[in-house]
Amino acid sequence: MLSMSWSLGTRRTYGAGLLAFHVFCDERDPPVPESQRAPVSTALLLEFLSCCVGIYSGSTAKNYVYGVRAWHTTHAIPWRVNEIQLSAALTTVEKMTPPSFRRPKRPPVTVTYIEKIAPFFDMKSPFDAAVFAALTTTFWSLSRLGEFTVDPSKEPFTPATHVTRSGVNQGGSVGRLGLPVTTFFLPTTKTAQVHGERVQWSCQQGPSDPEGALHAHFAVNDPGPDDHLFAWRSKGGLKPLERSAFLRRVNQAAKKAALPRMQGHSLRIGGVLEFLLRGVPFDVVKALGRWASDAFTLYLRESASILAPYIQDSPVLEPFIRIAMPKRVR
Repeated sequence: MLSMSWSLGTRRTYGAGLLAFHVFCDERDPPVPESQRAPVSTALLLEFLSCCVGIYSGSTAKNYVYGVRAWHTTHAIPWRVNEIQLSAALTTVEKMTPPSFRRPKRPPVTVTYIEKIAPFFDMKSPFDAAVFAALTTTFWSLSRLGEFTVDPSKEPFTPATHVTRSGVNQGGSVGRLGLPVTTFFLPTTKTAQVHGERVQWSCQQGPSDPEGALHAHFAVNDPGPDDHLFAWRSKGGLKPLERSAFLRRVNQAAKKAALPRMQGHSLRIGGVLEFLLRGVPFDVVKALGRWASDAFTLYLRESASILAPYIQDSPVLEPFIRIAMPKRVR
């Protein structure tokens, strides 16, 4: 029962880590007895991590340790590892990660990027319409790509865990001003696996408008209430939009537009930067992106264009800063 507290994708990642740990124990001379593997000692776990140096990235090694810990939790075995020493060891593995293992930084997708690839999508094509609608919705709602696409290698589509058409509330007026907002219910997310979360966007000007793209998608695909929101009509019937197919199609358009390849997380980063460049207060962007911590502020240091208005020697900007900047930054 306890194992179900983790998502299927997380369980698979942890399972790989647990397998690596047992292989390490089996290959020692003599092999580590089962009785010494659980509860695992700090010394044995640190020795396992020392074998990961230069072979795995820091993030992979961390997931492997979490896998061993989850194994203990699932079987109600005490976790007696010294957390201070473990943290120091994980930091060491991260610092010693070979450069070839480090992913290049993902450039953010911008409104201009979307507008330049838009002409290379045929909105009368079921697949193209679904992809472009998913692209604009993910961008403007500051969502993770995996929240609007399906990854069969992690989990097949089910209405209980993936966004469906019935989860869309289109054009409802919100607040005292009665401004139109379209809301999407995500049944399960990375940070809200049980109760899900809601995200939203409003109509935008130009080719990147998510409302126009969504209407075009519904016109040619018309998914049912319990179908995947961005399901498209293939020869075999409605098919959920898969993450890999989405990225492949977007990058085909990017190549034709002479633009760099897009990676999944680039959409969320780009949406954050777009709202910040519009002068939307940091705390509002934090709420839109559903961040519980201030981790999203890491994006600020990557974009001088966002910070530029705040660091000028001009008292004219002071009132704006008081409104836009949270107290902890002022």
